[in-house]
Amino acid sequence: MIVRQILKLKSSNEVATIPPSATVREAAEILSAKRIGAVIVSADGKVPEGILSERDIVRELGQRGPGCMSQCVIELMTAELVGCTLDETSDHVLARMTEGRFRHMPVMEDGKMAGLISIGDVVKARLAELSMEKDALQGMIMGR
Repeated sequence: MIVRQILKLKSSNEVATIPPSATVREAAEILSAKRIGAVIVSADGKVPEGILSERDIVRELGQRGPGCMSQCVIELMTAELVGCTLDETSDHVLARMTEGRFRHMPVMEDGKMAGLISIGDVVKARLAELSMEKDALQGMIMGR
């Protein structure tokens, strides 16, 4: 399965973004309200400048305490984004996420975000693909 198909399977293709000048507290409020694990840091909502995940916030809370909540997201975000394209395979994306130990990846098209996928989205798509393959093989074996 390719990333384009994974995005079509998602219930929403809305990507939560926040400007670089927003506070970590504002980012945490968005994560909580939308029940998501990461927010893209972007001044225009189209070109990602970084990503801030719940893990990033928890790590800083553990190291610095609650004072980090008033910092700007640009100070905590991961600026070295690893993205993918619409035509990459789920296996390739899953391998990159696993190797890099991250759970969210912006999908890029012509320098702009086309969506955001999580490792859960990729695993769900891969499981659906494996189920279809299993059903097809069973049908062939049983002569259906």
